[in-house]
Parts: sequence; structure tokens; C-alpha cells
Amino acid sequence: MLDQSTRTAILRLREEGHGARAIARTLGISRGAVKTVFKAGSEAVPHLDRAELAEPLRDDIIALYASCKANLVRVHQELAIKGATLSYQALTAFCRRHAIGRAPKPPAGRYEFEPGVEMQHDTSPHFAIVAGRRVHIESTSLVLGYSRMIFLQCYPHFTRFTCKIFLTDAAQYFGGVCARCMIDNTHVVVRSGSGKNMVAVPEMIAFADRFGFEFVAHEIGDANRSAKVERNFDFIDHNFLAGRTFTDWDDLNAQARAWCDKVNATPRRALHASPRELFATELLRLKALPLHVPEVYRLHHRIVDVEGYVHVLRVRYSAPWRLIGRPMEVRESRDRIEIFDGPRLVAEHRRATEACDQRITDPAHRPPRGALAQRVEAPEKRRLLERDPAFTDYVTLLHTRGRGSVREIRTLTRMLDEYPADALHRAIAEATRFGMTDLARLERMILRRIAGDFFPPPTLRTPPTADEESDD
Repeated sequence: MLDQSTRTAILRLREEGHGARAIARTLGISRGAVKTVFKAGSEAVPHLDRAELAEPLRDDIIALYASCKANLVRVHQELAIKGATLSYQALTAFCRRHAIGRAPKPPAGRYEFEPGVEMQHDTSPHFAIVAGRRVHIESTSLVLGYSRMIFLQCYPHFTRFTCKIFLTDAAQYFGGVCARCMIDNTHVVVRSGSGKNMVAVPEMIAFADRFGFEFVAHEIGDANRSAKVERNFDFIDHNFLAGRTFTDWDDLNAQARAWCDKVNATPRRALHASPRELFATELLRLKALPLHVPEVYRLHHRIVDVEGYVHVLRVRYSAPWRLIGRPMEVRESRDRIEIFDGPRLVAEHRRATEACDQRITDPAHRPPRGALAQRVEAPEKRRLLERDPAFTDYVTLLHTRGRGSVREIRTLTRMLDEYPADALHRAIAEATRFGMTDLARLERMILRRIAGDFFPPPTLRTPPTADEESDD
């Protein structure tokens, strides 16, 4: 069939007075085709009204498509059982032309972003060789919509705390942020809803306000809306992670940052420039960083245990031994653990990236050799010896035997308040002489000495007088 441009040329040459033979020879077509166009007298290509083989079976095809659960192979088999001679290819072509079981594909869209308008953030699970082991990692990426500048970091787990650390590092890497950050409805940011109805977590809203941007989520299933960040994850897996090994997580992220510098400086055919060259224009439109970017940290409240450690995510970090039993404020940042006693920093450790039930000890936090034998004099002990110096030798004996706790000193103070001094002093002297440090036994010794004075035997008790009997 001749196309419309050829039919137009035939009619034009006829108007100029050329015959069918000359026109056919000039255009390289048959005279019959030229005469057909002469007869039609129109340049429009006529539609072919050709009967389709599957048209008589249209109702059967629609019914079988539903009963066979949209399996066209089964539909073709059932039609063959009914005697239809339709081929499988003809069946699928008929279903495509008449939109049976499938809607026509909508045209693909294209998103254009001006400089500084949007940045896209997402994560993807991968595997990497870290410290000789194949471990699961969360590749976290941020891409600027206009210049395609990319920033990549990797973490063992991706939480809200990790998200704030990453976005802070990305903002400092780019030197600013875009007006909005497109996310993939991640629970780390989303409190409720999805897409345009997404409501972010107040904590993340406050974080975004610090830098001057807002979180926006695309509709569920519309991954093309964040394609600029999505398309890079396959490149990360097959380029950055392929064949590379890392000594630890710091080495992994250091190599990731160096890889970003290299990729951002590489020209791209689709951009007709490198992302770094386009970034020179976008940088002028980014929202500037605040004068002070505070360090992201997670706050824990802990009590220093009896061994002198605080527990954070299955890892024990040492604290000064004199603070045992004291409540502490522990700040967990990207790479440090800081222990505060009120407003004062008393200990600092390098943060363990993975929870591995380990102990991290600073030797300065342990007491020097022999310091435990020279215990700090408690206020209770000082007050006891000021009231009665006769307890000095016995308290020293308690300390040499590993005793003399605050509770034992308080027990001696109670004895001083409740029992006569003479009986108490004689019992203390005898206990010191024989090295007896059991306070319960010491109290029994005192009670035996005062039993006759406070509890006289029945034979020595005086009978009650008449007035006492009348009172009863």
C-alpha cells in the first residue's frame, strides 16, 4: 500500500499534466498503483476493512479470560477444545488490539527540575566484604535532581538516627540542600499516610527545619518519581562494591566518598557535561547551611554498673571507677560515645559500629594498683569516729578484712545510739582483740553483757503495789 507522501506526489504530477506511465517510471511504482490513486482522487490512505479471525470468538475469549484467571495459554487450549483453529499468536494479538485483560500503556513522563529544587533520597540492601566477612549493608544515597551529584554512605542498619547522620553529612558534602527531599515512603521519616498525604515524624520535621527543606513522598508504586536515585543502586552494586574489600566500616565509607568524587567528575553523555560542572550552577541555588551545624547524637540515660561500665546497644563502655552507681547521660554520635556526669564530660570512647557484646575499656578509668585498699573515707565513718574514737581500731580491722561498707558503718552508729557505752566498748575491744568482724555476733555479745541490767530475772523482780494493782 502506498503511503500518504507518495499518493500526494502522484496527484501533484497528474495536475502538472504527466501521464500514468511517466509517473510510475519516475516514482518506481506500478502503473496499476498510479491508476488506483487517480481513481480515488485523494491523498488519504484508505483503511483496510479486513475481518479478524478471532472476532467471531470475542465473547468466548472474554468469558474464558475471566474463568482461566487471565492465562491466555489456557484460553487458547479451551478454544482448541471447542474446535477453534485460531493460533496462539493471533489470540494474543487480538487481545492486545482490543485491550482484553490489559489497559493500554500510558505514555512515560519526564520530570524536569530547576537547580536547587529537589534532591532524592533512598536506601538499598547490598552485600560487601568488610574485615574479611561478607556482611549485609544498607547503601544510602542522595542525588541532586538538576546536576545529578551523588553522595553515598553505607551502614549496618538504617534507622532514624542513621538517617539524620547521613543527611547531615550529605548537606555538608554538597555545601547546602535543595528545597525538598523526595523519599520512598520510608518508615524512618513517615509517621502516617503515603504520597501527597504523607505526614512526617515530628522529630524529622524539626531536623528538616534546621536545614530549611521539607520531606515529600511519592505515591506507592511510582518508583519513577525518584528514578534519579533509584537508577544508581545497580551502578553502586556492580561498580563500587564489585571486587572491592574493606578493612572496616570507616574504610568502606571513606572509599565510598572517594568513589562519589570520581563519579561526579566523570562526563555523562545524557547530560553533555559532568555532574560537577552542572553543580557549579546548582550550588548558587542551594539553601545555605546554618552557621552552626550541631552534631547528631542519640541520648541514653544509664547507671554505671558495679564493674564500672555503661551499656549501649550490647556494648559496654568503661567509666571512671569512682562513678560506680551514679546516673550518667550517654551521647551516642556517629563515631563516638560520650559519657557526661551532669554537664561535665567524664569519658569518651570510639563507638563500636556493630553490636558484638564486647567491652571497651580505657585503662585510665580503672583504679591504680592498691587504690582499692585505700578506700575513700565516707561521711558516715567520719561522723562515727568523731562521736566515739574508741571505734577507730575496730573500723580499721573491718577495712583490712575487706569490710567496712557504708551499711556496716551505719550499723555501728545504730549500736552507739541504742546500747550503753560501757558494754559497747568492752564488746568492741574484745572483738578487735580476736579479729571478729561479724557485726551480728558483735551485737549478740553486747546483748549478753546488758541482759542482767535491762532484763532482770523473775526472782529479782519486785511485786506490784496495791496502787499498781488498782490501776490494772
